[in-house]
Amino acid sequence: MRFSNKEGITVVHAIIEEIVSNRDYLSKVDAAVGDGDHGINMSKGFNMADKEIAGSDLNMNEGFLVISKTLISKIGGSMGPLYGNFFRGLSVASKEKEMIDSSVILEMLKKAYSNITLITDASEGDKTLIDVLSPAITAYKINYKNDHSLPDCLNEMMAKAKEGLENTKNMTAKVGRGSRLGDRTLGHQDAGATSCYLILKAFSSSITKIVNAES
Repeated sequence: MRFSNKEGITVVHAIIEEIVSNRDYLSKVDAAVGDGDHGINMSKGFNMADKEIAGSDLNMNEGFLVISKTLISKIGGSMGPLYGNFFRGLSVASKEKEMIDSSVILEMLKKAYSNITLITDASEGDKTLIDVLSPAITAYKINYKNDHSLPDCLNEMMAKAKEGLENTKNMTAKVGRGSRLGDRTLGHQDAGATSCYLILKAFSSSITKIVNAES
């Protein structure tokens, strides 16, 4: 199962739509233990990227690069650089790939994760987006190596992503602003983990939609 890089621009649009439509939800989650502006900032960045992509003839990796550059240059705090590097990883790993299949997607996910780890010391259990991203990519990798179909790999990835998101409710924040609140962060899911889950969900569902339509 595979699809063209050109077709993959719909994946970029799906992720943008997911973040923008969840603006208020992300800010509500963030308000529990943070400044309450995560949704506002994320929506702002993705809206800017959307305007730059609109009317262009970009493929998937070019669309991800637009998001990356926009988040890094226009969004402050920690999320801009983190997600900017995440999307740059997706872009770099799919650059010059005319067709996108399970192996390319694995490399995209691995590169995106590697890029994030270059700028954060967070690890699983610290109540961050890593608690969603790390187990999700591990699940994809395991299913890929077991020769499961692309939709199955993505489905198992999202099952672990959801589990990771839920697990952040039982953690105390160890990095970032939330770390100052200590046990008061218990019972609340992490905002960064939430936006990461939404990004992976849109990524997964849009790719599954493309390959199912072609099979």
